[in-house]
Amino acid sequence: MYRLFCIALLAIVTCSTQAAGIVPAPPQLSAKAWLLVDATSGEVLAEHNADMPLPPASLTKMMTSYLLAREIAEGRVSETDKVTVSENAWSQNPVFAGSSLMWIEPGMEVSIADLQRGIIISSGNDATVAVAEHIAGSEAVFADMMNNTAQKLGMVDTYYTNSHGLPDPDHITTARDLSILAGAMIRDHPEQYAIYKEREFTFNGIRQFNRNTLMAEDATVDGLKTGHTEEAGYCLVASAERRGMRLISVVLGTDSKRARKNETRSLLNYGFRFFETSEVYAPGTELDTPRIWKGAADYLSVGVQDAVVLTLPRGKSKHLETALEVDDPLLAPLAIGDKVGTLVLSLDGETVHRGPLVALEAAEAGGLFARLWDMLLMWIASLFST
Repeated sequence: MYRLFCIALLAIVTCSTQAAGIVPAPPQLSAKAWLLVDATSGEVLAEHNADMPLPPASLTKMMTSYLLAREIAEGRVSETDKVTVSENAWSQNPVFAGSSLMWIEPGMEVSIADLQRGIIISSGNDATVAVAEHIAGSEAVFADMMNNTAQKLGMVDTYYTNSHGLPDPDHITTARDLSILAGAMIRDHPEQYAIYKEREFTFNGIRQFNRNTLMAEDATVDGLKTGHTEEAGYCLVASAERRGMRLISVVLGTDSKRARKNETRSLLNYGFRFFETSEVYAPGTELDTPRIWKGAADYLSVGVQDAVVLTLPRGKSKHLETALEVDDPLLAPLAIGDKVGTLVLSLDGETVHRGPLVALEAAEAGGLFARLWDMLLMWIASLFST
């Protein structure tokens, strides 16, 4: 009887916990570092050693691909451009011995479109050098471009010495920085990001398959990149979208291809199971019409200029509490978009968002009489507030 009572009590506690929307601790992975982040809200859902500097191996090629996508988008390079392969980019270059290759040869003319796939799908170290030399003239100058871009994206703990990721003691990144880069690729160049989900690529009679094998097992996964060297271990940056929610996972330093795939799956499943991302307020949503003084009108429409998107424990968004901290007094003139206060969103007594409250319409200054009258009213109001 006592055992039955304990089982029943455990069931009640379990159901109560689920009903309360309590999120369990994230999975502990067999990896050196990992991070799981929502691509839209930027909310970090799980992390371990996310700022530890580690060798990125072929995850480096995400930056090479990003720079190439940017060059295409800005019209400096076309997908139909032909690149003449140099000795440095030759697949038989001793530097590339034993590494992944696209199998290009000196003097061969290869299109930018093929080289992009050679980088993303074949993970060709030779393809990255060909692209680097075409864009920057040399791989050293291209590495400078990579580092400048990393800094602009906010990848503060990343430093590149080459375009491919073969070992160099100074060539490092972090899980957090890689999530930033993945997010930038998805957001800034969706047409080029689509290449990451292509399953195979044939060039020069050689058929190669995308090394991100998780895509073959989970249709919601559509990128990004694997990496491996002895120093880096087996790594995978992945992204998946389910029911309109996109997550980015970074897993670094596992001991096998299977481990990086399985650990990534665990991380993504955890995020999608226990969290949801929703647009709490659409851009331009009016939240209040407070009194404005010294203006042509007596009231002002205020709200949010940009969308407010939050990632919260699943089922908890309906319990959000909204508070508006409007500047007092609110004085004209004001332009559309001027900050007039703060929007505060709370959940279970904790602040989950603080953002600007802005004027959604222009507030012109009132005439002389209106301004004087408002000054009088404000003075009278101040007498009662002291």
